[in-house]
Amino acid sequence: MAGQLPKHINYYLRLNIKPDKMKKSILLSIAFVATFALGFAFKTFISNSNAEKPVKKATGIGGIFFKCKDPKTVRAWYQKHLGLNTNDYGAVFEWRQGADSSKKGFTQWSPFNEKTKAFAPSTKDFMINYRVEHLDALVTQLRKDSVTIVDTIETASYGKFIHIMDIEGNKIELWEPNDAEYEKLGVQMGATTTK
Repeated sequence: MAGQLPKHINYYLRLNIKPDKMKKSILLSIAFVATFALGFAFKTFISNSNAEKPVKKATGIGGIFFKCKDPKTVRAWYQKHLGLNTNDYGAVFEWRQGADSSKKGFTQWSPFNEKTKAFAPSTKDFMINYRVEHLDALVTQLRKDSVTIVDTIETASYGKFIHIMDIEGNKIELWEPNDAEYEKLGVQMGATTTK
């Protein structure tokens, strides 16, 4: 056996392929396969990083607004009988966010005078405010879905807002909250939250 060439080299020699050419062919084949694999991996990575992530929809109730004959009397009734800490705008419920219990969240409760136009174009006696994330992206998606957008996005220190109409003509307020600023505003007003 000593002095004999390995079988695969004998095979290539019989085909008249020299070992140096064979090495080049193997290296070229490996380089081609590696280039293809790296290209495929890069394309997959780029595709996944550019993939549209689903727009997060409503994350909770941001407020409940309703019409009544005498908002001041209604606020007093709820304060006396249900213990709400009311102010000139209604009451604010404070709670902890489920995704991060170290963060506070707030829900506004507000009675409006029955003659208010705040709920227009809806003819209903109530409006619900939904807390949302990424309001701009959500509004873009709602436009694509042909949802009626009532106004434009308004920005305040405590968040961004827009109004839409649901399928039954209820006006809905969408709020991307800034809870830290909302809490500061309440402190400035001297408001106490209901916990």
